[in-house]
Amino acid sequence: MTVPDDFDAQVSGVAALAEPARRALYMYVGAQPDAVSRDDAAEGVGVPRHTAKFHLDKLVREGLLTTEFRRLGGRRGPGAGRPSKLYRRSDTQLSVSLPDRTYQLAGQLMAKAIDASQRTGAPVVEALHRAAADFGTALGDRERPAATTTPVDVRVLTCRVLAGQGYEPRAEGQQITLRNCPFHALAQDHTELVCGMNLVLVGSLTERLDPRLAPRLSPAGDRCCVVIDVQ
Repeated sequence: MTVPDDFDAQVSGVAALAEPARRALYMYVGAQPDAVSRDDAAEGVGVPRHTAKFHLDKLVREGLLTTEFRRLGGRRGPGAGRPSKLYRRSDTQLSVSLPDRTYQLAGQLMAKAIDASQRTGAPVVEALHRAAADFGTALGDRERPAATTTPVDVRVLTCRVLAGQGYEPRAEGQQITLRNCPFHALAQDHTELVCGMNLVLVGSLTERLDPRLAPRLSPAGDRCCVVIDVQ
């Protein structure tokens, strides 16, 4: 059993914001129209400069802030002084959900489907299945095992790839069950649509990994609607 590759980084980033002063500095920097100095940040949240420096640099190490160096006040040339270290919010986005949910992926696939449907006139569900298939195929091609890989190794690889997408796979005899649905809330309200998308995605992935893996729909209340038979 593995966890998604970026899970530790996401949790670490969230944990970095648990400290009140650090969280206040992050919020202050993010609210400014331009990069800010340590002095401005310290004054903005009412902490000493050395405290601001410590927390700002911690946020940089976590990837939540970025830095740049620039002379302030418009002075140039000799005597203008050293450039100041300035901070601005990075493009890093944090999202931690337990169990893992990947609604962003579902949104991307559905947006692609709507766009394709508008351009080609294809039914939206057909376009959604095409988008899910393309995603699963690309993921499978990226992880495709060597020809000499044993069936056991392929099963381990399959579980690792599915774990990376939040499915929480578990190999049990001649079957792989998916203990978590990454699209749980959507599947509750739009079961047929989301389960169909799920089956196509997983099927396209496993087809690239090993044709002996046969996903099928087998809905249950405590897990994903898809199970994978190992033939």
